[in-house]
Amino acid sequence: MPNKKNYRVTTKLPQLPDITESELSLFDPRSDDLNMMNLVDEESIRLSGSKLFYYKYYRGDYDPVYMEDRNKPIAKDPITVFGHYDPTPLEENLTEFGIELTNDQIFVFNLSYIERAIHRRPWAGDVIKPAFQEQKYEIFEVQEDSFEAYGVFHLNCFARLLRDSAEVQDTPLTDVSDENIVGYSREGS
Repeated sequence: MPNKKNYRVTTKLPQLPDITESELSLFDPRSDDLNMMNLVDEESIRLSGSKLFYYKYYRGDYDPVYMEDRNKPIAKDPITVFGHYDPTPLEENLTEFGIELTNDQIFVFNLSYIERAIHRRPWAGDVIKPAFQEQKYEIFEVQEDSFEAYGVFHLNCFARLLRDSAEVQDTPLTDVSDENIVGYSREGS
């Protein structure tokens, strides 16, 4: 009968150092390289993301009765940005209330990248047009996607299909050109 002791380990392993004390730990909140993960995330979105045309919305004449702006000035010239989204086909569902469009889209951007590209955070009312689609989406909600160890990297922009006709979208609503509106710049396009 074979001896079963051939497969037993008799050498004791040394104690491993605690993870929080390791010099190689990526999760050290005191490290100067904390922004490195943000830069890696930004680069991965720029390299693997989709090309999007971003039209900035300018807040203007707010009507307290209807709780919305009377006119909706949107920049004519888009800013080219990159982000992730999952393209879905146009769905028109027939319900008891009639035909409904259920094409809500989620666009994911790196926070520091999109702030540099459009010179502010995305707002509800901004319009996004994917480069290979003839559909425009209007942002209705913006949420931060946070990571406790690193901080906020992503912004999730929830958007619905913009149903205004091209004539309505191209109607000039202000006498001021896009270049003279504060905060608008063609840099990054």
